[in-house]
Amino acid sequence: MASDLKSLLGLKPFSAELTAHISALATAASKPDVPAPEVKSYSDAVYFNYYPLGLSLLFKPVGGYKPKTGLKLEELQDNNLILDGIDIYNVPKPKAGANASRATKSPYTTYPISPITLSLVPLPADKEGKTRAESVSITPETTGKDFVLAMGEPDRKGGGAGPSSGSIGIWCEWSKDGVMVEFGGEESRGPQAWERGKDAVWKVISVFPAKTE
Repeated sequence: MASDLKSLLGLKPFSAELTAHISALATAASKPDVPAPEVKSYSDAVYFNYYPLGLSLLFKPVGGYKPKTGLKLEELQDNNLILDGIDIYNVPKPKAGANASRATKSPYTTYPISPITLSLVPLPADKEGKTRAESVSITPETTGKDFVLAMGEPDRKGGGAGPSSGSIGIWCEWSKDGVMVEFGGEESRGPQAWERGKDAVWKVISVFPAKTE
C-alpha cells in the first residue's frame, strides 16, 4: 500500500497502486472482501465513496470526458479519470457526558490504517533557525495543536462561527502541502471554537495537488 497518500494522486481508478492500497485498507478493516464504492458522478467530478474504509476518492475527468450524472461503476470511462483528491475520515468516540443526539452521524467509519504519514514540502527555517519535519504522522487522536506544531500555521482557516448547534467545525488548510483538515467534536464549534480548537481531534483530512503561488 502507499506509504504516502499523496503518491496516489494522478492515478486512474483501477491502477495497480490504487487497487493495492484499497485492498490493504479492507484487510486492515477486517473485511473479507473489498467493498464496492458508492459512485456519484457529475460532469466535472466522480466520487468513489468507500464508507466501510473511511475513504472517499475524487476523480477528475480528463481528455474532454464529461460523465453524465448518476452513472454506475461499469458505465464510467475509467481511462479518462484521474485521482484529484482523497478524503479520509475519523469518527472520534463521543466523550463521556457528551450530548449524543448532537453528535453528527457519519456514514463513514474511521480510516483503518494508523498512523497516517503525509509528506510536507520543505520550507525555509524560521526566525529561530528551526526547520519543520519532512512528514507528519497522524493518529485518530491527533489534535489541532498537534497539526500546527508539526506543520506550522495554516495558509487558510475558517469555520467555528455562530451558535454551537448550527455552525460548522473549524478547518485549516496548508495549501502548499495539499492538505486540509476539518475538526470534529464540541471543541470545534461555537463562538469559542478557535480558543478550544487546539484540543479538537480531526474529523476529515483532504489531500489534493499542492497549490503553488
